[in-house]
Amino acid sequence: MPLINSTYQPSFLFKNAHLNTAYKTLFYKINNHYKRTRIITPDNDFLDLDFSCVGSDTLVIASHGLEGSSKSKYILSLVNFLNSKDIDAVAVNFRGCSGEDNNHVYSYNSGKTDDLNTIINYISSNFNYKNIVLVGYSMGGNITLKYLGESTLLPAEIKGAITISVPTDLEGSSNALSLWENKIYIQRFLISLIKKSLAKQQKFPNSTLDPIAIKNAKNFIDFDNAVTAPLFGYKNAQDYWTKCSSKQFLSAIQVPTLLINALDDTFLSESCFPFKEATENKRLYLETPKYGGHVGFNSHIGKSDKLWSENRVLEFIQHII
Repeated sequence: MPLINSTYQPSFLFKNAHLNTAYKTLFYKINNHYKRTRIITPDNDFLDLDFSCVGSDTLVIASHGLEGSSKSKYILSLVNFLNSKDIDAVAVNFRGCSGEDNNHVYSYNSGKTDDLNTIINYISSNFNYKNIVLVGYSMGGNITLKYLGESTLLPAEIKGAITISVPTDLEGSSNALSLWENKIYIQRFLISLIKKSLAKQQKFPNSTLDPIAIKNAKNFIDFDNAVTAPLFGYKNAQDYWTKCSSKQFLSAIQVPTLLINALDDTFLSESCFPFKEATENKRLYLETPKYGGHVGFNSHIGKSDKLWSENRVLEFIQHII
């Protein structure tokens, strides 16, 4: 599919990638009165789904990024916006992200698509939505794209997907996040990940987790070698990244899918922009705005912000249904 010329035109301040990345998290004051539903997974764990419904025949399943949740500002902003446009939404909480620790020593990773499949099957079996659209941010976008590319038979209700700020090459993104300009971000991720992993090690003392290796993790290769790879059966971080990067699955996507990655996103390496894959798959739309940061895409400060990415999600939903 030909590449899309983006309409995103931010004000001068949001041409700074770091300000654009941090703005919603730091300054948005927004909430939602979700209705929580807990579902049981095939391996006897649980997933908490937060619904916000207005009586629509269309449902958006929104997946958050690394160490995010249904309370992440970008998720809340999307859900409230969709509700205002008469579209139902359910915000996913990946395992261990809903405010309560999950049952197993393992929780989630960037390629763990079986939980998304469980969620979709639950919704298909218990609701009568005419249209289901998947929306994924960052890690949630990688999971969404991988799910779509590896699934040979999707439920008929799934009409398409929108993914935003996606590290389609996990190794490239990991390397980008190790750069000095991203130090504050990776430290924030690691503080949360290390705390959770040490708690898991204490809860499951007979597991393969090494508390010394966890405490000494300085970047994602350290953390994924110490935690992700052993818990999920990968040889090492490299093996995990190789097998779970969504880029290799893009050619197999069979429903209309929009991928929005800003060219100034400091979380993404050059390899995270799948230009070749987009031109070879007529169902994959790639939009690469010059600005946007990572899950940013703010337009203006204050009430004049036009919620560009939320409107872009709505436009694509209207296009595909």
